[in-house]
Amino acid sequence: MKMKTLLMGAIASAAFAPFALADGHSGERGRDGEVKIIYWQAPSILNPYLSGGTKDLESASLVVEPLGRYNETGALVAYLAEEIPTVENGGVSADLKSITWKLKSGLVWSDGSPVTSADVAFTAEYCMHPEGGCAQGSKFDGVDSVEVVDDLTVTVNFSEAKPNPYGPFMGGQSPIIQKAQFAECLGAKAPECTEANFNPIGTGPFKVVEFRPNDVITMEANENFREEGKPAFASLTFKGGGDAVAAGRAVMETGEFDYAWNMQLAPDVLAKMAEAGKGKPISAFGTLVERLEMNLTNPSPDLAEGERATVAHPHPFLSDEAVRRALSMAIDRPLLVEVGYGQAGRPTCNLVPAPALYASDNTECLTQDIDGAKAMLDAAGWVDSDGDGVRDKDGVKLSILYQTSTNAVRQDFQALIKDWWNQIGVEVELRNLDASVFFGGDPGSPDTFQKFYADVEMYANNFDGTDPQAYLSAYRCGNEPKPSSQWQGENINRFCDPEYDALLDELSRTGELDKRGEISKKLNNMLTKDTMTIVPLVDRGRVSAASNTLGGVVLNTWDSELWNVADWYRIKE
Repeated sequence: MKMKTLLMGAIASAAFAPFALADGHSGERGRDGEVKIIYWQAPSILNPYLSGGTKDLESASLVVEPLGRYNETGALVAYLAEEIPTVENGGVSADLKSITWKLKSGLVWSDGSPVTSADVAFTAEYCMHPEGGCAQGSKFDGVDSVEVVDDLTVTVNFSEAKPNPYGPFMGGQSPIIQKAQFAECLGAKAPECTEANFNPIGTGPFKVVEFRPNDVITMEANENFREEGKPAFASLTFKGGGDAVAAGRAVMETGEFDYAWNMQLAPDVLAKMAEAGKGKPISAFGTLVERLEMNLTNPSPDLAEGERATVAHPHPFLSDEAVRRALSMAIDRPLLVEVGYGQAGRPTCNLVPAPALYASDNTECLTQDIDGAKAMLDAAGWVDSDGDGVRDKDGVKLSILYQTSTNAVRQDFQALIKDWWNQIGVEVELRNLDASVFFGGDPGSPDTFQKFYADVEMYANNFDGTDPQAYLSAYRCGNEPKPSSQWQGENINRFCDPEYDALLDELSRTGELDKRGEISKKLNNMLTKDTMTIVPLVDRGRVSAASNTLGGVVLNTWDSELWNVADWYRIKE
């Protein structure tokens, strides 16, 4: 298996050879003709405030833009704004209750009219209207008012301190819409404004020529786009529908299209498509981490119902940090990536692997160390006292029930990890459960991941946006699932440390981005590197496909995949 996957990895790496820069990445706007994009889910509207669907948000991002975006590393970058407001530059107030944005001067809509702060304030009014049903309403949580300071300046006031004030007007989900076009579309009238919703006037590199819902969008270069010589393409065709296989073939095998979104295909299938020579898969990573959760409480069925897997009963051996650490050391994470995800995965030791501001430089788990794991268990007194191949101590055997959802990749992972743990003297029983049951949350079911009637379980999740505060807060003392909460709760492994909680409180009071990064790294390390209560395995990414003749593409999991389409160009052959 390893040889096969290594070979597939080599093919994939060859397919990832970087673009050679060619003539044609600078010059006149529209010089490179047509670019063709295919999404196997078809857009139904071009107003992001009336849809939360990725295909709608991303097609709209070609036309309407926010004040700021997230780049491929998750860093905040200015778009329509002069700069990203921060506490340090005075754009965010010291009390964290307001943020002031300044528009770039000279911005115009695609119809030639000026972009002003009135458009920004109107956008907030549009989404916050109580009868509007705005799909992005959560972006405006806590907004008390939006104040026009002058033609280019707007201040967002919050009802309470907002350490992360970048909800409104940041990213592809919260772009600026033109007040003049949408003025009569407030509240209940919003869905009725078909012309505005299908043909929004924007500031982006393209403007709509024809929109056929659930089929094709035809666009042309915006002659009023603020950057000279961009976009390189005079026209853009956005085709929707089909499936991932057909979309991948259209780019990598037939060359009919230039870009295909979200290639949810096996690594060997992608590599085979790339062999045709027309295109290649491209990957990028966000925060989705496949991990092992170590149960710090005792799930034994010998305990009474209502007592199992509760903090009243510590785990008989996973409470020992040496055992948790040895289990982690025995795992070959690079091999898991090869077997399960190919270029759509990378080994990680972090629960929060990104953005870079929040990602710890923790790499010590990336090298498998079977002998070191054995030595650690020996030193902690876990030895095979009766010769049955299973380590024990004080009458307790290292015997693990390891559960996850039913999924071919996860069962491969279970088989490999069981073998590695057997090698260090740990007995392992595997269990896999239907995903609808495992993730179902039924308080009466013994098989949910929240109830955690096992010693170790494996799954993946991530956090919205780029700030991990809410995600890390899941592991606060008392947040664990328990009978009194109907087994609901986010602190799955029942971790509790008052020092961790104190750091969470400090994070909630901190507005300076660098300091937020430092605190978040400490919190990540307390859960992983320092204690191994969570054992990260694979940072799972996203894969799309691009033509070999398409230059400038930078895949981005934090914003619209099409966030930098203004920089795309045709590579001359």
